[in-house]
Amino acid sequence: MKNKIKINYLKILLFTSILSLLFSSLLLPSCKKGNFEDVALSEDGASDRMPSIDDAQSESKSDSGAASETGSEQDSRSASGQASESTSESSSESSSESATPQTSGQNALTLEEMIGRMIIVGFRGTEVNESSKIIRDINRYGIGGVMLYDYDMLSDSFPRNILNPQQLKKLTEDLRILTRTDLLVAIDAEGGNGNRLKEEYGFIKIKSAQEMGKNSPENTFIEASLLGEELSSLGINLNLAPVVDVNINKNNPIIGKLKRSFSDDPEEVYEHAAAFIDAMHRYNIITTIKHFPGHGSSADDSHFGLTDITDTYNEEVELFPYKKLIRDNKVDIIMTAHIINRNIDPDNPATLSPVFLKDILRNRLNYNGVIISDDMQMGAITGYFGFEEAIVKAINAGCDMLLFSNNGSQYDGDIAQKIVGVILSAVNNGNIPEEKIIDSYNRIKELAE
Repeated sequence: MKNKIKINYLKILLFTSILSLLFSSLLLPSCKKGNFEDVALSEDGASDRMPSIDDAQSESKSDSGAASETGSEQDSRSASGQASESTSESSSESSSESATPQTSGQNALTLEEMIGRMIIVGFRGTEVNESSKIIRDINRYGIGGVMLYDYDMLSDSFPRNILNPQQLKKLTEDLRILTRTDLLVAIDAEGGNGNRLKEEYGFIKIKSAQEMGKNSPENTFIEASLLGEELSSLGINLNLAPVVDVNINKNNPIIGKLKRSFSDDPEEVYEHAAAFIDAMHRYNIITTIKHFPGHGSSADDSHFGLTDITDTYNEEVELFPYKKLIRDNKVDIIMTAHIINRNIDPDNPATLSPVFLKDILRNRLNYNGVIISDDMQMGAITGYFGFEEAIVKAINAGCDMLLFSNNGSQYDGDIAQKIVGVILSAVNNGNIPEEKIIDSYNRIKELAE
């Protein structure tokens, strides 16, 4: 009997031991030792860990809410996806619309503002404030820039805009603070007589183009660098220089006699102009080569009347600097001349001539940059063409920007408003294609990029 009980006891003990071993084998994979976890990974990185009792309990507790949670997540993801899709479509439409200038929209310019960017005007005053007419016009019509002068022609007096370096710097700062940081502040700073920044006002003395042309282009770069540094420090970002007219007629009253040409050799004109431009670009000054298609052979001054170069113009010589500077990608802006060559266009001065500006400059010379008119209030324009007529013809001929000095035989405080009104009316009436305004605006916009 005792032996039978002993055998049964051993059987129970053995059975218990086997159960204990089996139970331990189930618990072992879920245990941790130190910083290592006993989890095996398959080749693809997935876990091969056997579920522990804790895992099973956790899953059991969560089973009851699994269906409702999954449904909630699906609803949330669906709503989120719809919102994301809607936002994406909206963003895509916005991006598509902003690819080209619009006439309306929160960040786009209106047609009127694009027209405004095409205009540079002169004004009176050595200081400005928020109530100044020029400030109100810039902000109201989006005027592209202002032109500064030291001398007021109508009143025959100094100063007009320029007193000294300190005053001028304050003026340009206030102009931008009260309007836009990308406002073009322009000046004639060629050197010599062609410079509004006179030594007597406290500005540095710069040699004339003719004097620079007698030395090497390297010396021209050094001289022009002094000027560029000064312009930059004064807040002037557009220099209506250099002159690239070839000095064909030494007695030319507006070019040769004033020493505004580098040379009578077109190659030298090109080399010195290129050095001048490089110096300006060193200080982020936008340059303007002038006066297309060439004013060097003229015998008259276009400030006072239409200048005829039909019998004196040398196309090969006078276009040479333009060809090479355009080829070398050095040109920011080209200014037109109010000269007429009846062999090329019998009816219009270059500023108003599609033959000169489109056929020759755009198509033959492959120029794609900004074209700006010389002062539209010079006698060569006002004496032969009406105010509205001249504006419409200049834009249709190919001018992207129009310069109105407001510094001649009359001063008009409302000149900006009138110019914008003429152009806007011409667009609305179909006399100027709206595409022309958009093309010009895009070219102007690239100047600041």
